[in-house]
Amino acid sequence: MVKRRRAYETGHRPKFLAVVDDSPECAKAVRFAARRCARVGAAIVLLGVITPPEHETWLGVGEVMQAEAEAEAQALIDEAAAAVRSLAGMEPEKVVRTGVKADELVKLIEADEDISLLVLAASSGRDGPGPLVSALAGKAAATFPIPVAIVPGHLADEEIDALA
Repeated sequence: MVKRRRAYETGHRPKFLAVVDDSPECAKAVRFAARRCARVGAAIVLLGVITPPEHETWLGVGEVMQAEAEAEAQALIDEAAAAVRSLAGMEPEKVVRTGVKADELVKLIEADEDISLLVLAASSGRDGPGPLVSALAGKAAATFPIPVAIVPGHLADEEIDALA
């Protein structure tokens, strides 16, 4: 069971959550979330998820692969955090988890009762809007614990700023 949201109660502050990855549309979601947080006085959480190796490898290769994936995820989060500081003048909360992206996203929302909005950006490519957007815009939307804002991937930065 998901904890009741407490973002607007005394002693709490709403948080907007953006998933950070290497997709081209990620910057759109981070931009929207940062600008919107600055406007409404919310905090921002940046989540990076590392996919664990599918099988155990020999002689420490799996550990090396895991360390490389963690370093890559941290670099992406640091880049997104710099964008947040520049766009909104605030320091984001940074979270890196290992597991299945959708599962880790829900676990983080369950653990933090102040997260009140998930911000994703839809890809404008031929392959569809992206796996998370597809999952959350479908059947999962009816039971997802918080609202989801989906930023169209074709929007220019100026258009995002005007909307946020």
